[in-house]
Formats: sequence, C-alpha cells, structure tokens
Amino acid sequence: MASATEVKNYLAHWFQLGKKLVWRNGEAELLPSKILQGDRFASEFEECWQKIMSVNGQDCYLLGAEATIEELLTPAWTIDHCARCTMPIAMVETGIQPLDCACSDLENWPNTELPTPHSPINSQTKLTSISDRLKTK
Repeated sequence: MASATEVKNYLAHWFQLGKKLVWRNGEAELLPSKILQGDRFASEFEECWQKIMSVNGQDCYLLGAEATIEELLTPAWTIDHCARCTMPIAMVETGIQPLDCACSDLENWPNTELPTPHSPINSQTKLTSISDRLKTK
C-alpha cells in the first residue's frame, strides 16, 4: 500500500515534469507552478495536495496514469520506480500491471542532461552527510 507521503512525492515528481492532475474526472486540470521551496514543498503545491485530499483523491488522477489518487491510497497499489526513467510510478500489488509509465507520452523524457525531479532536500543535512563520508575516507 502506498502511504500518503509516497503518493504526495509521486505527484510532486510528475508535476516537476509538467504532468497535470485531472481533477474530478475532467472538471479541471491542476498543475502548481511552484512545487519545491528549499527544504520543503511550496505552499502552492501544499494547497493543491490539500484540495486533492479534501475529496480523498476521488476521481483525481495524473494525466497518463490509470489509477486515481483514491485508489493509490488503498492496499491494492504501491509506488515503485519506472525501469525506463526511474520516476515514481503506480503499480498494482497483484494482477496485471499497467503497460505504460506516465513518461510514455513525454517526448523529451528521460533526459539525462537535465536534473531529475526530486523531493525537498535539506541542504544542511545533505552537506553534513557528504562531509561525514569524506572524513571516513
């Protein structure tokens, strides 16, 4: 089962590539313009996430994906990584897997010359980790 945090990160990664979320079976499409802000998610992304959670993800899905956010939060689904592009993808726990990754309709992806989408990073923690590794060598 994918946790709410995993699903939130899944959306954040795809939003960074410009993928939209279909809201309530096509009433609207959501794509926050700002996803990350330093070591946390941007308020615009957090507002989008709260809007999705206000309807428990019902009838909301990532464009190009099969499962709704509501379904991803059930034990039937998990979040894993695409073998082609390493982006997070939704996978059914048992049964027939979806054939395509959400990246299949992106012409310029995967692109190893661009930085990959990521979760918020605490720079101080990251730098401390690098420093600790250098000290042990």
